[in-house]
Amino acid sequence: MTTRRRFLSILAGSAILPSLGTSASADVASWKGVVLGANARIILDHPQADRLISMALAEINRLENIFSLHRTGSQLSALNRDGQLTDPAFEMVELLSLSSRIHRRTNGAFDPGVQPLWALYAEQVSAGSRPTQQQIDKTLRRAGWQHLRFDTAEIRFARTGMALTLNGIAQGYIADKVTALLRRNGVENVMVNTGEIMGTGQAPDGRDWLVHLGNAKGKQIRLNNRAVATSAPLGTSFDQNGKIGHIIDPRTGLPGAKHAQVSVVARTAAEADGLSTAFCLMTKAEIDAAKGDTTVYL
Repeated sequence: MTTRRRFLSILAGSAILPSLGTSASADVASWKGVVLGANARIILDHPQADRLISMALAEINRLENIFSLHRTGSQLSALNRDGQLTDPAFEMVELLSLSSRIHRRTNGAFDPGVQPLWALYAEQVSAGSRPTQQQIDKTLRRAGWQHLRFDTAEIRFARTGMALTLNGIAQGYIADKVTALLRRNGVENVMVNTGEIMGTGQAPDGRDWLVHLGNAKGKQIRLNNRAVATSAPLGTSFDQNGKIGHIIDPRTGLPGAKHAQVSVVARTAAEADGLSTAFCLMTKAEIDAAKGDTTVYL
């Protein structure tokens, strides 16, 4: 069984929108829904907010048709099914290129090629058992970023049975793309939460967007032209007891947990998303060496 829990909440949006009062703009609008299986929200301030939210939802749908594991007609599903994909979307190549950089930056801790291992755990746990070491070793031979080949013309797997998951980075990437679309259309104040959060401009209260990280310390941060992503090994679990976490170490094939929760603040939500996933599997010293100009909360 898998269950998803979100650890980020937007205090400005949740506290202010139900009762905007006279100090908030009449042009503030909000949308709630689901993106790639995660609770999602858009809050923006613009006189044509309804039209712009419709535009944003069309963009989300377009991107889910590229990155979704669960839409059978998505480009990712076609790649995993056929082992190759010709004429991939620009966004697919761009996100794979970003994933490759984060893979190198984290010394392999971030690896979208972990999907065969994820599928192995899901199958075995749902059947009432756990994978054996022999099953893990066998699956490791067809998992891993090193078996991926891609350019603008084609993406293909060098090993039969390989598969990708972009769930550790695509939510953030979609937040970036939707934010960029809205800004190109004149929106200055917007928060896009697609499971990971990008905040630009100001919240309805006139201050930077206030985000509660949902950790034991009750940490709150403010965002303006910055993004935040949070990962937790037990945020999604394979078992009903919530003990077998969904973040699998691609180097060992075992569920990993150096930290209960990791939040990363970065210039883009995609970077924050990918790094927060990897940092769950890395020591503090390794995180310090890889974090660059991001801010990390453990």
